Amino acid sequence: MLKKLINYVDYDGRERSENFYFNLSEAELMDMELETVGGMQKLIQLIIDKQDIPEIIKAFKKIIRVSYGEKSPDGRRFIKSEALSEAFTQTEAYSVLYMELISDANAAAAFLNGIVPERVAKAAAEAKAEEEAKEAAAKAEVDSKLAEVTPINGDASLLGK
Repeated sequence: MLKKLINYVDYDGRERSENFYFNLSEAELMDMELETVGGMQKLIQLIIDKQDIPEIIKAFKKIIRVSYGEKSPDGRRFIKSEALSEAFTQTEAYSVLYMELISDANAAAAFLNGIVPERVAKAAAEAKAEEEAKEAAAKAEVDSKLAEVTPINGDASLLGK
């Protein structure tokens, strides 16, 4: 769960500083993954790779709306509804958050990592690190093979040619 302090000016011109809560449960993440052809993570990566700004914006709007809610006073529930999400999007706090997320990649990454359960974020980070390690090992192997067949300083005579 992400507790985000947002500073904004309301429609009466008053400066406000309020905490807002965002969360996606493992069940909600699974639903999003299964409802999206190819999976939500792959879709988001494809959108980012293509630099499809309208689709990136749509994805962020959806993520903000589905993750927004209010924590119950006893902390046992995270209450979400269309009405709560709609009410939040009608505030300047939403506008401040939205502008921050679409204009700052680090803020967007921190938001996404903050709204998922810690266990899920940790598993995703480990999977990414493992994938990067595999890619580095494959590149090192290719570089090693190339070094075996590439003449030093372009001198083909060293290869017996």
